Parts: sequence; structure tokens; C-alpha cells
Amino acid sequence: MFGVRDLIEQAKFGSNPEPSEPVPLIPSCNTDTVSCLRSYSRDHPLFLQPSNYFWEKNQSLNQLPYGIQGVGKTRMLLHAIKSSTSVKLLCKRCIVVGNGFRLKNSLLGEVIDSYDIVIRLNNACVYKHQKDVGKKTTMRFFYPESADFNQRLDNNPDSLMVLVPFKPMDINWMNKMMKGDMWVRFWKRPPRRWKVNPENVRIFNPYFMKFAATKLLILEENWKNKTRVPTLGLLGITFALHFCDLVHVAGFGYPPVSVNNTESIHYYDRVSLKSMDRTLHNITLEAIAIKQLLQDRLIHNLTYF
Repeated sequence: MFGVRDLIEQAKFGSNPEPSEPVPLIPSCNTDTVSCLRSYSRDHPLFLQPSNYFWEKNQSLNQLPYGIQGVGKTRMLLHAIKSSTSVKLLCKRCIVVGNGFRLKNSLLGEVIDSYDIVIRLNNACVYKHQKDVGKKTTMRFFYPESADFNQRLDNNPDSLMVLVPFKPMDINWMNKMMKGDMWVRFWKRPPRRWKVNPENVRIFNPYFMKFAATKLLILEENWKNKTRVPTLGLLGITFALHFCDLVHVAGFGYPPVSVNNTESIHYYDRVSLKSMDRTLHNITLEAIAIKQLLQDRLIHNLTYF
């Protein structure tokens, strides 16, 4: 029967050489990011702050999802929520938990919960999947259409709800939710009512969206006209590389392309690869980017990729 260390070692999936010593539960911090990523800097706030909106020197030059130019209601929302995080550790060990089917029956729950920071994505279920994905949620990245998770069963009382705005309507939706109003006009209906403690809400800094698009995916032509945008998975990794001292991932990757693409892509539902046919994401480029990060040892994977 595998133990926790065996699971960690088994999960290296060939991206790193075989270790000569047993791999610790969570390896020591690495500091190579600045030498491997172009224009990398930790001088950017993790979340939007009032200073991003009010101070002229910080005015955004880009519109959503790469900046907040022209989003008038951002100011009102920033008054209602906090913009900082209370996580203060000398060495932050983080894991970004993807929603991939390969987490099913992985038995990685205990391992995932052992990290300092656990980042989850979209409406990924935790309830009834704890043995595979754990039960700890430090942050959950979402946008309105993916906010249909169970806040009581799939999050913790102190989990940070990080809104990733792709369009001005996303900011408007959050403003409505903070006031207890209803909102329904989206391509996919988001929650009409969404009770959340303002203390636990943050707004993702669009800087990381632009960094992922132009530095990791190299979407030099497409990012300006928004024909391609990064997935929340890659945004979670980008965020973690700027926030954490060690970054692990689990549950990333899609099943191989087949004739009818009917294999499940999530561990918690039956959504298939066919649903990605009309997506704005370039999953091929993202796979290449993630493999490069693995090769450079900036991140490590607990599941095969």
C-alpha cells in the first residue's frame, strides 16, 4: 500500500530525474523563477487595490481581462471588499488543484491538504471527493458563470473567493451580489443570489492575466483583441509563481483527442472534451507552457501530465 511519500514520488511522472533520496512530503522552497521567466517581478499586488484605481500613476492602459480601464464600478466594489491577504509565511508552499479527471481515485486528498496554500478553480466539487482532492481551500478562483459551487460544502469558512473578471459584466455581477440583488444576463446563468462575506472576497489582478498570455503563452497577436485568453488553471499557476515559494499542481491536462471526444475532462462530472470545441482557450499552447514550467522545475506535478 502506498504511503504519502510514495504518492509524491510516483507523481513525478518523468518531468524530473529520479531522486537519490526519499522525497519529503513537501520539498524545500525554490527561488529559480526570476531567472527562468521573462519580466518576472513580485512587485505587483496579488489583488486589485484602491490605489490601482485612484492613483494616476497606476491607471490601467488595458481593458478587461488584461486591465480595468473603463470599468467604472470597480471603484465601488473595492470599497466593499478587502484587497490584501493575511497569509504571512516565510516559505509559502502552494498547490494549484486542477479539475482534471486524472484526480479521480488518486487518493491525493491527504497530500493536497498538507500544503500551506490550496488554490481551487471554478466550480470544482470538494464534497464527496475529499479522499482524492482534499477538503482544504485557501483560495478559489472563479468567474460568475462558474460560481455555482456549494459555498458551505466545497469551501472553508475562511476561504478567499477570488473573482477573475473577463468582462465588465463580471464586475457588475459581483456588485449586485454584494448588495443582495439578482442578476441573470450571462451566456450561462450564474447564481442569481450569492451570499458571501465581503471579508472573503478579492478581485484578481489583471496583471497576471496579461503575464500568462504574453509571457507563458506568447499570445502576442491574440491577447489584444481577446480572441484567446488563458484558462483559470494557467492563471492559478501564474498567480502562485508570483505569490508562493514552491508551486505544485495536480489534476491538470485533458484526455487525448479522439474521434468523438466523449471522455470526461473533470473528476466530478461528465463534461467531455467536445465542450472545448468553441472555447477561447488554446489548450495546446497551455500544455506546452505547463510542460516548459515543469522542465524548468518551476512547478512540480502530483499527477501525470
